Amino acid sequence: MSAAKNLRASVEEYLAYDLVNEGRHEFLNGEILAMAGASDAHVVIHGNLQFLVGRHRRGGPCRPLGPDLRVFVGEAGNYLYPDLVVVCGQREYAPTNPPSLLNPKVVFEVISPSTEALDRGPKAAHYRLRASVEAYVLICSDRRSVEVQTRGADGAWSLHEATHGSIRIGPLELELELEPLYEAWEG
Repeated sequence: MSAAKNLRASVEEYLAYDLVNEGRHEFLNGEILAMAGASDAHVVIHGNLQFLVGRHRRGGPCRPLGPDLRVFVGEAGNYLYPDLVVVCGQREYAPTNPPSLLNPKVVFEVISPSTEALDRGPKAAHYRLRASVEAYVLICSDRRSVEVQTRGADGAWSLHEATHGSIRIGPLELELELEPLYEAWEG
């Protein structure tokens, strides 16, 4: 996804704007970010990701939820639309219209060259503030590369990267294999 335009706004203005305008609009550091359409590579990787995570979590207490679910990062006052989140147990929502998820356990972003700086920088920093978030996963759409940022028991974050084989997403007890993740991808 790429940001199409930015508008300065208050939280109230953003919530009203997001409700009446088509598409997905994030609110980050006081700006409304309109998200443009996804590339073919993004769509392929996202579909594979949703299948792989969904298959792994099937029958358990955790559920993957897609890109149309808004997440409220209350500590930073931001509203974001990650590509995929996993919630374990009861979902909790802020009383916004539409409701905004409060308790994602793992957040996934499929990143492109146009969104990489935003996803690695401010968004990553804000997600790490959210107490429920135990892992933040960045999947590159222009090259085979996956990063997993994981919160340890002591609250410190660690970074693991993979360009082949698999990568562990500890909070989900998932060994994410890159071959099926990038299946049918033309990067």
